[in-house]
Amino acid sequence: MEQLFTAFNSGTLSGNNPYIMKDAIRNSPHSRFFVLLLLVFFSAHYQAIAQATAPKVPTPVEFMAGNNRLFFQMVVKRKFSPNSKFGFLNVSSFSTSYDNEREELDLVAPVLINYTLYKGFGLVAGTTINNRVGFSPLVGAQHSFTNQKWVAVTIASLFLNSSRNVELFGIYEFKPQLTPKTNLYTRVQFMYIHNTAQNFHARSFLQLRAGVKKDALNFGLGANLDQYGPEKDFKPNYGLFVGWAFL
Repeated sequence: MEQLFTAFNSGTLSGNNPYIMKDAIRNSPHSRFFVLLLLVFFSAHYQAIAQATAPKVPTPVEFMAGNNRLFFQMVVKRKFSPNSKFGFLNVSSFSTSYDNEREELDLVAPVLINYTLYKGFGLVAGTTINNRVGFSPLVGAQHSFTNQKWVAVTIASLFLNSSRNVELFGIYEFKPQLTPKTNLYTRVQFMYIHNTAQNFHARSFLQLRAGVKKDALNFGLGANLDQYGPEKDFKPNYGLFVGWAFL
């Protein structure tokens, strides 16, 4: 570092000596460390600016108390970086009866990495955990669209296990403005899993929501319609839901 300041003070770092600074930095380990600190600082500063200017994606969390079950769901959707084509998606849901019966315990938790190809169309890969069909890696295709009124996500996937399940999953929200401070909140969400190895229905559900949204809060009426196994054992649940979108 002393060599670098000496070069400055002596006036040798002028436009007529473009290589003097390189020699001073190369010959001084302290100078190299100083330059490295500058690079780290400007890199961190650039990343902070990029994250500050990128729009924040909310994490919706919902709880519903129904006539037969309690239900909880959380949706996590993130990009690896603001300009990355790679992203992460997790839609975890959990429900249980008020009697805490083990056979009424229900869990669905896909963990997906997605890659955007063109205008919302992309590929997905990851794993899914479902207490009715088990654990499996999967691959598939995805389409997503989002604006102020609409949220639409559709995923078709193939389970890479012996049952060769195929799954179709979708979330569709419509949120038109009612007043300057409130919006209508409606949602249709479904999942259908078919066992292609033995050709039968494995698991499916349809979730319906209708209510009011005010900033990060939404609440209203809900219905969860679940079916299980080849016999399509039907378990409905109707109640009140409340949700919050965390930023």
